[in-house]
Amino acid sequence: MDHTAISKFIQEGKGVLGIEFGSTRIKAVLIGEDHAPIASGDHTWENRLENGVWTYHLDDVWAGLRDAYQNLVKDVQAQYGVTLDALAGFGVSAMMHGYLPFGKDGSQLAEFRTWRNTMTGEAAAELTDLLGFNIPQRWSIAHLYQAMLNGEAHVKDIDHLTTLAGYIHWQLSGKKVLGVGEASGMFPIDSAKGDYDQRMVDLFDALAAVKGYSWKLRDILPQVLSAGEDAGVLTAEGAKLLDPTGTLKPGALMAPPEGDAGTGMAATNSVAARTGNVSAGTSVFAMVVLEKPLSKVYPEIDMVTTPTGKPVAMVHCNNCTSDINAWAGMLKGFLEASGHTISTNDLYTTIFNAALKGDKDCGGVINVAYFSGEPVTGLDEGRPMIVRTPDANMSFANFARSLVVGAMTSLKLGMDILARENVKIDTLLGHGGYFKTPVVGQKLLAAALKTPVSVMETAGEGGPWGMALLAAYRVNKRDGESLEDYLNRAVFATAKGSSESPDYTDVTGIDAYTAQFVQALEAEKAAVANIK
Repeated sequence: MDHTAISKFIQEGKGVLGIEFGSTRIKAVLIGEDHAPIASGDHTWENRLENGVWTYHLDDVWAGLRDAYQNLVKDVQAQYGVTLDALAGFGVSAMMHGYLPFGKDGSQLAEFRTWRNTMTGEAAAELTDLLGFNIPQRWSIAHLYQAMLNGEAHVKDIDHLTTLAGYIHWQLSGKKVLGVGEASGMFPIDSAKGDYDQRMVDLFDALAAVKGYSWKLRDILPQVLSAGEDAGVLTAEGAKLLDPTGTLKPGALMAPPEGDAGTGMAATNSVAARTGNVSAGTSVFAMVVLEKPLSKVYPEIDMVTTPTGKPVAMVHCNNCTSDINAWAGMLKGFLEASGHTISTNDLYTTIFNAALKGDKDCGGVINVAYFSGEPVTGLDEGRPMIVRTPDANMSFANFARSLVVGAMTSLKLGMDILARENVKIDTLLGHGGYFKTPVVGQKLLAAALKTPVSVMETAGEGGPWGMALLAAYRVNKRDGESLEDYLNRAVFATAKGSSESPDYTDVTGIDAYTAQFVQALEAEKAAVANIK
C-alpha cells in the first residue's frame, strides 16, 4: 500500500489493531489491507517482586495500555496526517498463564500472580498425578489449586478466574472468553472438541467439592473460543478505557484473546502439523504442532494448542535474554566511564556478532542466566552466574558466545526430549528480540536444536503483529476458510526471510557446552540455597 492508500484506509476505519503485553514492553501494531504493519506504539514496563510474588499492578496495566495506544495514534498522525478514530478489528494478547481471580462485584481478590512465579510445585505435582497430564507450575489451574492447598480465604469467593489477556478483553468487550490457545495454558484442552477436557474438569470439581468449595470449574473459567469466532465487539465503555480522549469509536470486531504462544504461531505461520516456532525474549519457548501424541507425560513438556485447537508440544523456559540485557548495561556503563558512547542497538549487535567468533564450546566459559526459577531444569529460584574453569579462555568472544548460547541452553534440554520422541519438524521459525541481529541467533539455535531455523522479515514484529493477524482473520476470513489457509493465502504467500542450517562444528561445540552447563547446575543449586 502506498502512503495515500494507507491514509484513506485508516480514515475509513479499516485498520486492524493487535496489542500484546510482553514482560517488559506493551506494543500496539496497526496493520493495513496487505497485513503489513503501518504504525505502532509501545510502552515500557517491568514486573515487581512483592512479598515474594512476581506481579504487575492492574493500574499499571491500564496506564501502559493507554500510553502504547496513544503512541500508536501519534505515529499514525505523524506518518499519514490523519486521526485514528475507528478500527475494523482488534485483538489483545498477553503473557500466558498466571492467576487473576475476581469476585461477583468484579473486585480483584488476590494479586496478579504471573507466569514467572515458581510457587505452585506441590499443586502442580498433585494435579499432574490426578489428571495424568503435565500441569506446569505457571498454569492458572496450578495457582488455583495451590491457593486451595494454602487455605487462602479468597478462593471461596471466586466468581471469575482469568489471565491477563482475558481480563483486558473482558473489560473492553464485556465478554469473559479466551482463545483456545490461551485457555490451554489455564487448563488442559480436548483438541477434538476445542474445549476444556471434561474428564479432567470432573476430576478437579470432585477435588474442589471434597475441600468444601461450592463453585464448579466451568462456572469460573472463561468460555473457550477458536480463532475467527465471535468474541464480541469493542464496547463504548471499552473504547473509553483504551482511549480516554473519547476519539476512538466503539464497534471494532474483537478476536478471541490469545497468549503470546498463539500469537507467535500466527506471526510465524506455524499453525499446521510439523511446523514450529521459537519465541525468544525475556522468556523463551518453542512450539511444535504435533502429528500424534507423545508416548508419555514429560514434566519438561507442556501440551497446549494452536489458536484453532491443534495439539502442540511446548518447551517453555522462564529465562532467556535478561542476562544479556544485564551484561549489555554493564558494558555500556564501562564504555561511558571510559569516555566512549555507543547506541544500544550497536552494543547488542557487537555482542551477538562477537559470539560467532568465539570457541565453539565457549572456551570453558559457562553462563547460567537464571533470574528466576527454571522448571525445565528443576530450579525454583535463580541466581544469574558465570562459571569458568581456571584454564578457560576468557576472551570477549567466548564471553559473548556464552551469553548468546547460554540463553538457549535450557530450551535445548527440553527440545532434545522431542528429538528422542522422533517428533518431525519441517520448518522452525524464530521471532523476538533474540533474532534481531541478523544470522547470529538463528545460526546458533539451528546448531543447538539440530534443525534449520528460519527468520522472516517480520520477525521483529512478533506477538502484537500475530495478534493483529488473528484479528484480521476474524474480520476478513472467507466462509469455511481455515486459519492455516488464510495465513497462507493472505499473509505469507510472498513472505521473505532467511534460513540457517546446522553447522557440524557448531553442533558438536554446543553439545559440549551443554554438558558443562548441566554440570554447572549443581553450582546454581548451591547458589540458590546459600545466597539470599
